[in-house]
Amino acid sequence: MSSDYHEIALRLLAALVAGAVIGYERSYHGRPAGFRTHTLVSLASCLLMLVTVYEAHWVPETMDGIRIDPTRMAQGIMTGIGFLGAGVIVKEGLSVRGLTTAASIWITSAIGILAGVGFYYPLVLSLLLAVTVLSLFRWVESRVPTQAFYHFDVQFSPASELNDVVMRDLIESHGFSIANLSYRVYAEKRVRRHKMVLSSIDESSASRLATTLEENESVLEFRIAPMSG
Repeated sequence: MSSDYHEIALRLLAALVAGAVIGYERSYHGRPAGFRTHTLVSLASCLLMLVTVYEAHWVPETMDGIRIDPTRMAQGIMTGIGFLGAGVIVKEGLSVRGLTTAASIWITSAIGILAGVGFYYPLVLSLLLAVTVLSLFRWVESRVPTQAFYHFDVQFSPASELNDVVMRDLIESHGFSIANLSYRVYAEKRVRRHKMVLSSIDESSASRLATTLEENESVLEFRIAPMSG
């Protein structure tokens, strides 16, 4: 019995580490489903598999020697929770909110299933791990470097000193990497327009670039807007 408990703890910790590693990679690249969300989803998935793998710990043999299958009820519960989780995910402009809340609802449901079947050891362990993820990982997540992505749109006169090379150097000097570059020239307006996606791990890069562009008389109009993955 104790060896089973050690194996359960090992599997839960393995799921936590695996989810955290993947989540960190997503958080670093500025994606809305990041560190805590991936960790909670991995942990909840592990919990539900433990209910099935260690069924002998909580499902007694019936008098007829026929084993019941309560895992079907668990599947139905998780399907319903999926709709509830989707309801708390909100898209606000270019950002997405509520993914971690949805994941926490999912793992809470999984913990409730463990309570319902009387599988108390993984219940207590997963509860402690879930609270750790939601509290301690929030602190970790706020301190690890992450990439922020921006839509950048700038218009300036073709006759100005801001040619393609100068514009690239200006943007990169503020700590940005450039992707998906496109440009267009409006002949009737004598205006050159550049559109691109910028990324940076420095949160102050956008404000510093905006200040520089505001002070440049050749810039007619520009827009820097954060984007979500």
